[in-house]
Amino acid sequence: MLVLDAGAFLAVERGDRDVVALVKRERLAGRSPVTSGGVVAQVWRGGRGRQATVARMLAGVDVTAIDDGLGRRAGTLLARAGQSDVIDATVVCLAVDGDDILTSDPGDLRALAHAAGIHVELIAV
Repeated sequence: MLVLDAGAFLAVERGDRDVVALVKRERLAGRSPVTSGGVVAQVWRGGRGRQATVARMLAGVDVTAIDDGLGRRAGTLLARAGQSDVIDATVVCLAVDGDDILTSDPGDLRALAHAAGIHVELIAV
């Protein structure tokens, strides 16, 4: 599975063809990339202009709400990792062993994945 943090959406907004290709590959394999509603809040500014590409990308992404369960898992993970970025924690909580995470912040996500005990590929964008 491909998990997207805010950096992936911002890369698409900048016209990063590599990120577009990775997302397209995931869709062609019959899988939808995933992200959290918190990531959407970080990147969404109305969908106009350059954000039209973000809007198109979001149309093919499964967005998971930060509900009570995900919130508690993210909070527990933050405590374990000694970190404070809730959105980063939700992104890592959506991943499982073997997943790929597109991120502009591989250092913090690496520490969170380690604290979560999962092995993921962090792809810097």
